[in-house]
Amino acid sequence: MSVSPSARRLLLERTWAALGGGPLSSSAFIDTAPPVPLPARTDVASLAWASVGASALAAGALSGGRALALDPARVAVSYSSERHLLLDDEQPPVWARLSGFFRSSDGWVRTHGNYPHHAAALRRGLGLTPWADAITVAAALRGMPAAVATQAITSAGGLCVAVSRENPTLDAALRGAPLVHLRHSGAAHPRSRAGRAAEAPLRGIRVLDLTRVIAGPVATRALALLGAEVLRIDPPGLPEPEWQHLDSGHGKRSALLDLHAPHARAVFDELLASADVVVTGYRAAAMERLGLGPHQLIDRHPGLVVARLTAWGAEPAMADRRGFDSLVQAASGISWIESPDGERPGALPAQALDHSAGYLLAAGVMSAFRHQDADGGSWLVDVSLRRVAAELLGMPRSSSPEPSDPVVDPAPHLQKFDIDGITLVTTAPALAYAGGPVDYRPPRPWGRDAPTWSGRP
Repeated sequence: MSVSPSARRLLLERTWAALGGGPLSSSAFIDTAPPVPLPARTDVASLAWASVGASALAAGALSGGRALALDPARVAVSYSSERHLLLDDEQPPVWARLSGFFRSSDGWVRTHGNYPHHAAALRRGLGLTPWADAITVAAALRGMPAAVATQAITSAGGLCVAVSRENPTLDAALRGAPLVHLRHSGAAHPRSRAGRAAEAPLRGIRVLDLTRVIAGPVATRALALLGAEVLRIDPPGLPEPEWQHLDSGHGKRSALLDLHAPHARAVFDELLASADVVVTGYRAAAMERLGLGPHQLIDRHPGLVVARLTAWGAEPAMADRRGFDSLVQAASGISWIESPDGERPGALPAQALDHSAGYLLAAGVMSAFRHQDADGGSWLVDVSLRRVAAELLGMPRSSSPEPSDPVVDPAPHLQKFDIDGITLVTTAPALAYAGGPVDYRPPRPWGRDAPTWSGRP
């Protein structure tokens, strides 16, 4: 796919303007190389370039304004990180057997069962035994209309969507809202963070990471890369797949707390009292029940930045709907656009909605800091996978993936770590600007750390 540099830059400029950034001059860019294509009919490469670029611009602006220096090949490799992850030279399985496309009696559905509790809910919704395999699930879905299957599975707490055609009217309406919604949400004194170093503009910033899977962890990984102290908190009963955590856990610490238990909640509230940022990726109702909804947090802690990631949007009708990148692709029409043959749904060559949402969320957080420096205040940042999908659907596309797309050698864009005697290979940072960091710090094993701050430098 050939897309003009002006189209890619226009998306970046529009995103940067929504974050309160100024006009971008030619001096804001070091490189002019086009994005390395990720073979698809939709322009995934340009979406990736602009999303990472927004985050890099926001980071560079915190240290006096730094030119964008993205490596297009590194962006492409980073977006397909799960394809390059190795644990002791082995590639771990990243999709469970109950995650994928299944035929229904009147079309197709897409399910997600990577987490055991979601797989159990899927089987339960279909009235199957707890040990039913993918063949049995496929047979059950084949005998049900897509809408009936979706309702049955989601009512049981599982994840399933009908694979739908795109809705241009809906997508155009969604594009009427900013790709990143940044807004002032309460008064607080300005915070002076003078003397930010280019290699670590977020040094001294404390981030509580309440996210899972890909998009939220990508956002907090970017903040950690830039020097923030990121402490991820997970419930002890919902372990994260090892590969998934190691793929996006760079530079963070990871602790376990059951926020329903009084003692653990007291520990968390103490952490919260000195946090600068809270990043959330759980459903709105669950956060509200814990008193951790964005406005509840800001009311108790003026000056806080709350960054919220949702699958379908933050509006009340959508905020509690479960979702993942693959499901949003299927429901928004992307899967039919990327069909390999017009008969079967397809998928993007990367979890591009997740990765883009992560970089955009990080850009929103850093832009909130820029506003706080001048005017103070509490700030709320919202990004949804569905809004990112609408952006991609509004971009130019080709009639078919180009077979001549260049193959990127991933080797120069990988990092190697020793984690508890295991050799871990992951992708290197995509985010880059003049004077910025070039390598990730190693990830920590999931749940290994104490729920404490390590102290401000």
